[in-house]
Amino acid sequence: MTFQAISESVSLWTLPAAILFIVVFGAWRRVPMYESFVAGAKEGFDVAVMIIPYLVAILLAIKIFMASGIFEDIKMLAEWCLQGTSFERFAPTFDLLPMAFACPLSGSGARGVMLEIFDEHGPDSFLGQTASLMRGSTETTFYVLTLYFGAVNISKIRHTLSACLLADAAGIVASIVIGFLLFGNLIAG
Repeated sequence: MTFQAISESVSLWTLPAAILFIVVFGAWRRVPMYESFVAGAKEGFDVAVMIIPYLVAILLAIKIFMASGIFEDIKMLAEWCLQGTSFERFAPTFDLLPMAFACPLSGSGARGVMLEIFDEHGPDSFLGQTASLMRGSTETTFYVLTLYFGAVNISKIRHTLSACLLADAAGIVASIVIGFLLFGNLIAG
């Protein structure tokens, strides 16, 4: 059985198994599940109303940053720096640099970059498949920190930002490695 077949089987059953586990565990602990769900939904609505100002502020900052075109400039600089080196064989992944920079900033921005990759290279290409992995392996760090820390009035994030960015970097590297393992044969095609 190949790595791809195993990962497809695991991904197919992960969500249903998690939901079943939650329901069974809640029933075993005699938790009133419906009432707990309604109370959580009400609390979620209250938090959503409270975080709207923070949401507007971060979305504005992200849109300004993305409209500047800095992602394409970083991609061209990386290509120029690595030209003629032994790392040039990783040139197909240079098209993922804008995606790697967009993921921690904005989910909609990262989705837009991913759709551009789909348009240029195709969704079933190495870059399309790896961009999908990268999109699912990272978090919108700045968005989440601004939103949730702002909602509870925390202004000093201490080591949270560095830990989150390190996790994003690990997700980006892992998605590229897994992309080569699963879809590396698509590079030549």
